[in-house]
Amino acid sequence: MREMTLRQVEVIRAVMMAGTIQGAAKLLNVSAPGISRLVKYTESSLGIRLFERKGGLFVPSSEAEAIFQMIHQVYRQMENLNGAVGALRKGEDVRLSFASAPSIAQFIAARAIRGVRQRFPDLFIDLNILKIEETTDYLLLDKGEFVIMSSAVDNPALTCEPLARGRLVAIVPDGHRLAAQRTISVHDLAAEDFVGVHPDDPYGAALAQPFRDAGINPRYTMRGRFAQTVVSLVRHGLGVAVIDEFSVAEVYMPGITRRPLTESAGITAWAVTRKGRHLSSFAEYAIDRFRRELAQAVARDDWNDPTPER
Repeated sequence: MREMTLRQVEVIRAVMMAGTIQGAAKLLNVSAPGISRLVKYTESSLGIRLFERKGGLFVPSSEAEAIFQMIHQVYRQMENLNGAVGALRKGEDVRLSFASAPSIAQFIAARAIRGVRQRFPDLFIDLNILKIEETTDYLLLDKGEFVIMSSAVDNPALTCEPLARGRLVAIVPDGHRLAAQRTISVHDLAAEDFVGVHPDDPYGAALAQPFRDAGINPRYTMRGRFAQTVVSLVRHGLGVAVIDEFSVAEVYMPGITRRPLTESAGITAWAVTRKGRHLSSFAEYAIDRFRRELAQAVARDDWNDPTPER
């Protein structure tokens, strides 16, 4: 006796539900002769009469009652399976945990998450904000699948994938004398009260690099730990700063004026993962959304262009 295939189960159930070969063919959107042949073949190979013909209808035979009960169970399980697959496609009962550096989390992360939620509307997202020194523990202790950082993490247990190279820009308070310039040089900024991040910090070191290249020591009047702090201090008229463009990637940022830095300098956004870990499809999609949003931010030529972003 040969084992039944899922196709045979599907056809027999359709005949049982429709009561006729023609009805089963319509349910399955196939030809009636094919249904008839498969029913006969199945009965022959099993050595069991599955249906009795009564008044032109196919009625389940009494000896095959147990088989039809199992067919019902198989279909219920298939429906449950398809339901679970559909839920997974939408992200139901699934958690995606990842983290971001504050500079990227400010604007870019929200845009990336918006894209993820459009693809997986029921996915629960747990976003953490980390300093670079917290990245290793976060990943190695499996607190999340990936981290988006503005500096590469030097650890042999981690993998760093570059996502985008962003520019450094000058920010000054609205109405500041330097706001009238099309570009602003580090030499211009060196004469002002300067707000920054400590240059011993990897992020702060990247922001200070164009000054070092020009042989200038910026005159810090105050320092902040994160990009948001620096931006806030400048917005309140407490100084000028150099910042990465991802940190000021919002369309409207009242209180500050953004200008290209005359000197060529930039910062790279990285996706950091635990080496050897297989990422979920949700994490892979989220990283791709970050890559797209970062690229879109880099493509903007005028930070004060009011054209809405998609």
